[in-house]
Amino acid sequence: MDDFTNIEAFEFLKDVEKRSLENAGLSTREQDLSRFWTGVGFRIGGNDYLVNLNEVAEILSIPQHTKVPGAKSWVKGLANIRGTLLPIMDLHGYLGRKASSSLRRQRLLVVNYAGVHCGVIVDEILGLNHFEDENWVEEVAVPDEAMKPYLKGGFYSDEKLWNVFSLFTLADTADFRQVAL
Repeated sequence: MDDFTNIEAFEFLKDVEKRSLENAGLSTREQDLSRFWTGVGFRIGGNDYLVNLNEVAEILSIPQHTKVPGAKSWVKGLANIRGTLLPIMDLHGYLGRKASSSLRRQRLLVVNYAGVHCGVIVDEILGLNHFEDENWVEEVAVPDEAMKPYLKGGFYSDEKLWNVFSLFTLADTADFRQVAL
C-alpha cells in the first residue's frame, strides 16, 4: 500500500512540475518592472543626461590617481581600485572643453565594455531615474553638439527631456580608445 501511495505522490509531483514549467514566465513584479527603463542621471556642462544602468559598472568618487606620461591631456591618470588599475578619463577634456570647477561633486561613471575598463569623470550624479517605456522618444533636441554622437534618444518626465548618453558608444569610439599622444 505504501508503494502505491509513493507512486501516486511521485506522479502528482511530476504533474505539478510540468504545470509549473508550462506556466513559468515573469512574475507579476518582474512584468511590472519590465515596462520601466532605469538610468543614472548625471550632469555635465550644465546639462542633465541619463545613462542606462546596465552600462554603468559602478559609480565612484574620484580616487587618488597617478598621471600617465605620454597620454592625452584628458587622460587624468591611473587609480588602484581594489587591486585593479582603473584609467580615469575626463569627459570635458575629451569633448574639447575646459573641466568643471566644481570638483567636490564630480564622480566617475565606470564602464566595462568591449575591452575598455575606465572611469569617466562627470560633474555630478543626479541619482537613479525610472521611466515608463512609453515616454521614450527617438528624436531629441541636442543641447550640446559635442555630445551628439553618444546620445541615443531620451525620455520625457514632467515636460523635461532627459537625453540618454551611451557609455558603450563612447567606449567603442576609436578616438576615445586612442589615449597616447
